[in-house]
Formats: sequence, structure tokens, C-alpha cells
Amino acid sequence: MGSKTLRRRRFLQIAATAAASGAVSCSRQEASPWRFFTAEEGRTINAIAARIIPADQDAGAAQAGAANYIDRHLTGIFKKHRKAYRQGIIGVNHVSEAMFGQRFAALAAGQQDAVLVALEAGSSDAQVWQPAQGHAFFELVCDHTMQGFYGDPRHGGNREYASWRMLGVPVAPIRGRQRYDLTTGLAEEDRRNRPWR
Repeated sequence: MGSKTLRRRRFLQIAATAAASGAVSCSRQEASPWRFFTAEEGRTINAIAARIIPADQDAGAAQAGAANYIDRHLTGIFKKHRKAYRQGIIGVNHVSEAMFGQRFAALAAGQQDAVLVALEAGSSDAQVWQPAQGHAFFELVCDHTMQGFYGDPRHGGNREYASWRMLGVPVAPIRGRQRYDLTTGLAEEDRRNRPWR
């Protein structure tokens, strides 16, 4: 009887420890705003996007959520670019440290611009990649930042229609939205197609 009680207590201790550690890991995952990037990678990509399309009187790529667009699609249609992003971010930080002694996200705007100019020109020197790879990574991030800034907000970027408002493009309602009748609980199309009307 005593040994059964001891085994039961030990089992409950192990189960409680496992449940607690699972809850901690879940809360850590929920706290992160990123799906693919680590927190540091996300800061780096957001900082790069902010220099590709900087804010002025209008929102820039950082405010419009271009990094969120990239992060979101690296778990889907951009899966083939995962390795390029992982290595590219490391390369950007190596170049930043070689040029200015700090990681990219910690640099002043002018220093960040100098790093990106070096990458674009293919003149960056990093042990992680060849200069041509730095140029290719810059072009990849630039393309994806543009997509995230100018694309449809439903894809994860262009928050609050930032680029469309900047360009004076009318914000078209998305089909199926803003057409819901709260008084009846039926969408407008459904009300028109009801057989009893």
C-alpha cells in the first residue's frame, strides 16, 4: 500500500512538472508576434524594411507591417526562402558589426543605409556569404517589402491601407465584409435571396 502511494505521488509530481513546463512554453509562443522569425530576426527585418520604405509624413514599411507580411508568408508560400532569410539576417548583422560595431537594428538610420548600400552594390564583406549573395538577399527583402507595403492588407501587410491612402487609391471594401445586417443576422446577399421575400 505504501509503495503504491509513493508511486502515485511520484507520478503526480512528474505530471504536474510536465504540465507546468508545457504552460510556460505555450505562453512563450503566444507572447511572440512572429510566426517564423525569432524576436531578433524580426527586429532586423523590420529595421531593414523601415529603411527600404522609410516613414515621412506618411507611414513607412515598418508601420504598414511589411515585416509581418514577410514573416507570415515564410510559413507558407515563401517557404523556399527560409534558408535565405536565416543566413541573410546573420550576414546583415556581420556586415553591420564589421562596419559599425553593432547589429543592424541597433544602428542609426544613416549607418543602416550605408550597410544596405553595401549589400545592394555587392561590396559587402562577410564570412557568411559572398558579395553576390548579399546583393541577392537585399533584392529579395526589397521585393518582399514592396509586396507587403503595397499589397492587399488581407495578406498581412499594408496595415490600415497605409500605401493606398498615401497614393490616394480608394479603399475598396472586401467582398463579404461591411455588408452584414446586425439587426437580422443575415448578410445582404442572403436577405435578397430569401425565398419568402
